[in-house]
Amino acid sequence: MNRIWFPLILFSFSMAGCTMAPEYIRPEAPVPAAWPEGPAYRENGTAPQAKAVAEIPWQEFFVDEKLRKLVALALENNRDLRVAALNIEKSRATYQIRRSDLVPKVDATATATYQRIAEDFSGFGIPLDIHQYTVGLGMSSYELDLFGRVRSLKDQALEQYFATRQARRSVQISLVAEVAANYLALAADRERLKLAQETLASQQASYRLIRSRYDAGVSSALDLNQAQTSVDTARVDIARYATLVAQDINALDLVVGTRVSPGLLPEALSDTLTALKDLTPGLPSDVLLGRPDILQAEHLLKGANANIGAARAAFFPRITLVSSVGFGTDQLRDLFVSGSFVYSVAPRITLPIFQGGANRANLKAAEVERDIAVAQYEKAIQSAFREVADALAQRGTIDEQVTAQQSLADATAESYRLSLARYEKGVDSYLTVLDSQRALYGAQQNLIGVRLTRLLNLATLYKVLGGGV
Repeated sequence: MNRIWFPLILFSFSMAGCTMAPEYIRPEAPVPAAWPEGPAYRENGTAPQAKAVAEIPWQEFFVDEKLRKLVALALENNRDLRVAALNIEKSRATYQIRRSDLVPKVDATATATYQRIAEDFSGFGIPLDIHQYTVGLGMSSYELDLFGRVRSLKDQALEQYFATRQARRSVQISLVAEVAANYLALAADRERLKLAQETLASQQASYRLIRSRYDAGVSSALDLNQAQTSVDTARVDIARYATLVAQDINALDLVVGTRVSPGLLPEALSDTLTALKDLTPGLPSDVLLGRPDILQAEHLLKGANANIGAARAAFFPRITLVSSVGFGTDQLRDLFVSGSFVYSVAPRITLPIFQGGANRANLKAAEVERDIAVAQYEKAIQSAFREVADALAQRGTIDEQVTAQQSLADATAESYRLSLARYEKGVDSYLTVLDSQRALYGAQQNLIGVRLTRLLNLATLYKVLGGGV
């Protein structure tokens, strides 16, 4: 028996590292070697920083202590991240199943057969009772992987497992950025609500003053109604921002995965202006190829490449073994006595002759799947390049926007002060005051929006540059 199938198994193990998959060559990145240049990209630079962005942990990037605690809660409770982690476990189990196909599966068996043969068939003119008992160890349908079919399927499962690990990293980076975005949006809306409330209080005081002047016959009904419109506009904004604040808290609860304590909520955006660190982008080749979504696409490409090896191996013979070794007898008490040793070996060779073109079609499908994976990998790189370029374009101009908006807010505040003084002295109508007040209110709200955009841009840069986890 050993002369029959042990050499075949040993030969199969010696061939275990061989597959018919084509050599993997990473496709060239279909993007420029440098980030875009122009007026929108000034001061971005390509000088390396002390650490690559992918090596900067979120605890180091986020400075605000409340935000750090929220990110930690999200990493513990967010359901999307849990699903990604469970997908890793599922993929690992699939890989282990494929890997187990490389080794024989041995089962213990025990059988008892009771048979009665009629007297016409027994040859002795009397019926016969036959009892058979066997116990042993055996292999069922073990394939000798001479041409790497099983090995290729195992490699494909391994690359799928690696891809799911990168998918989890991608989900985690996106989650960290989303927590920061929701936190900052809540801070901005709370500040906008506070500004609307302060504006309402100011307008109500102005309305009472004009009302008293109207009752005294100093101000006109037009001034009174214009003051009323200013009060009502602030009331509308208060209701609107109160709704947005509540919705922001709900969104934060969802992304964190649990009810957020009021003590961890931000008070105003002006308190979080230094909540995030600044970043240096580095070079595209260093940034993009290290992003988890691109690494995921590359692992899927490698898996598709390995699948070609399995499709090619289907053209060659498949050798499977069914064997058993043990003891057998017609008397249960004599099962393990001398002379009851039995074995069986049933090698089977299957050589494809006519498959109706199925094997060629499977190979063609595997090759097309590999080509699709190449296109998806290249598209992932192009999309990543565009995301980083967009974030850098905004980064190159956002500080100038903040400076200009701050100057505009200061100028409108002075205009409002002067117009109010001229109205109180009877030089201008209240319409001038109302226009100045609306311009100031709009400039202050826009200043909050621009500051929010600057902070969101930093969070986006951390995400698209493959921030560390």
